[in-house]
Amino acid sequence: MTEAKHPSVWRRTGAILLWFVLPLLLGLLIAAQIPRPIVGVIRLAGDITPASAHSLIAQIAYARDNTQVRAVVLMLNSEGGTVVDSEAVYLELLRLRQTKPAVAVAEEVTASGAYYLASATDYIFAKPSSVVGSIGVISLLPTQPVLIEGVANTGPYKGWSTPPDTALREMEAIKQGFYQAVKLGRGSALRAGPEVLLSGQVWPGREALQLGLVDELGAHSQAIDKAAQMARISHYQATDLSEMARLPAISEKLPLFQSSAGASASSSRRPELYLLYVAPGERRQP
Repeated sequence: MTEAKHPSVWRRTGAILLWFVLPLLLGLLIAAQIPRPIVGVIRLAGDITPASAHSLIAQIAYARDNTQVRAVVLMLNSEGGTVVDSEAVYLELLRLRQTKPAVAVAEEVTASGAYYLASATDYIFAKPSSVVGSIGVISLLPTQPVLIEGVANTGPYKGWSTPPDTALREMEAIKQGFYQAVKLGRGSALRAGPEVLLSGQVWPGREALQLGLVDELGAHSQAIDKAAQMARISHYQATDLSEMARLPAISEKLPLFQSSAGASASSSRRPELYLLYVAPGERRQP
């Protein structure tokens, strides 16, 4: 009688395996096939130029349109760049934030146009010694209309567009717009007024935290965790969006200052406007 019970025991064991273990294994296999949510990482290393801005905008658009990308972390190591290109990327970041959280990380330098981009995100991390700030505009202005040999102009400013005082007024308007963007982006966290922020000064990350220019001191891994938390996702993966979008890495340095001996007549025409931090003693050459 005892031996006759063994088949019944095995049948019960088999039923347990069939009804409990097998569905569990199938569930694990199915779960492995479901794409994990992504925290997309966008990197800016170098100045904001037409080429780097194009790459940044393409990555932001990819993040906005890809449902698998649930949040973005913007890694910034830049002294800024041209006004037009900085504004273009800034506006795309604002569009992204309408549907997905964005977190910025100030690496070694996040100044001028780069900080302008950071102000468009939901949360900003910095290192204690990161260089942060330089809120303002910079440009080189010719002191008088330039006559270029062999070129005929129909007016004194045809060669470089505007008188110096007009260009200075434009710079002032851009500076005020920069401040309003920072004020809007930082909100109640901002603890400094225009008399401090518009001085063009830079601050180490620990002082930027006291001024309300950044939210927290921390590493990029903390920024990724914060972005995931804001997106309310778990079991996520952090992925470089330039690789997902198959875009080349771009790192450029804008020409700004050059020696008078190397200056050409053409370089004295319409001045470019920059949201750019230039470290003391730094000279940029084409």
